[in-house]
Amino acid sequence: MRILHNTNIDFLGKRKFFYILSLSIIIIGFLTLYLKPIPLGIDFLGGTELQIKFDKDISVGEIRKMMDDNGFPGMEIKTMGSDKYLLLRTPLQGEGQTVSDKIIQTLKANLPDNNFEVQRIDKVGPKIGAELRNKAFFAVIFSLIGILVYLSFRFQLIYATGAVIALFHDVLITIAAVSISDTLGMRLELNQTMLAAFLTLIGFSVNDTVIVFDRIRENIRLFKNEDIESVMNKSVNATLSRTIITSGTVFLTVLVLFIFGGEVLAGFSFTFGIGIITGTYSSVFVASSIVVDWKKRIRTSSKIGGKAKLSTAK
Repeated sequence: MRILHNTNIDFLGKRKFFYILSLSIIIIGFLTLYLKPIPLGIDFLGGTELQIKFDKDISVGEIRKMMDDNGFPGMEIKTMGSDKYLLLRTPLQGEGQTVSDKIIQTLKANLPDNNFEVQRIDKVGPKIGAELRNKAFFAVIFSLIGILVYLSFRFQLIYATGAVIALFHDVLITIAAVSISDTLGMRLELNQTMLAAFLTLIGFSVNDTVIVFDRIRENIRLFKNEDIESVMNKSVNATLSRTIITSGTVFLTVLVLFIFGGEVLAGFSFTFGIGIITGTYSSVFVASSIVVDWKKRIRTSSKIGGKAKLSTAK
């Protein structure tokens, strides 16, 4: 199935504009991140978290005042798709279930007419949280290194470098988008679910980049006498229909998950959704553009070197 036929768009001719655009988004995002860091989830921060279902609707403000008055100041409380479902989180920790038991007793004492069910209790110590943060960082770094090695064998080092820079770009843009969205009130947090979204978007993005590079490799053999920028434009246009169909289908699925999946899946679906957009964008305007600029620089250097040798010989 093809939705676009015989397109002839000069994608790579506009690459400098998109370099500036990407850099601007990253700078704005990281300025936002510096001013207001993305909140860490209990997975990375440590603490106690309870997911509770009440029989009747409950006010977040009422629960927050109740907790402030009973030794849990500043507790994070939010609804999960309904006023009957609450997520309570505190950085306080204690032996065994001491903290969670005290929270449950406080709720029972102050809400005798509203029965509730504790659906989940999570407790993470500070050492485990720090260890998970380090492992999350290394998971992303090692995945990028593994992709660099694989693509170096599959294509050439120049293509592998362009692809990994594009993936790094995708991660930075997505972090910037998450930071800006959190500042605007989306209440996202960095947890293991969001980490899974980052690793998923890396795999999705490199898949799209590999398909574009495959077509570039084929066309370089077919159009040996053409300029590298022209060959790459042909390749990107040839894969454009497939890219839009694949990325569009996955994006619509993730959009439905974001709308109807509730707050628990909001971080994953939002992060992966942004990653789909940036991954598709970077396959054309980052990975391919870097390869074009690199090859042109090599060719220019070779010509200068050849002229210098010829001049010396004379």
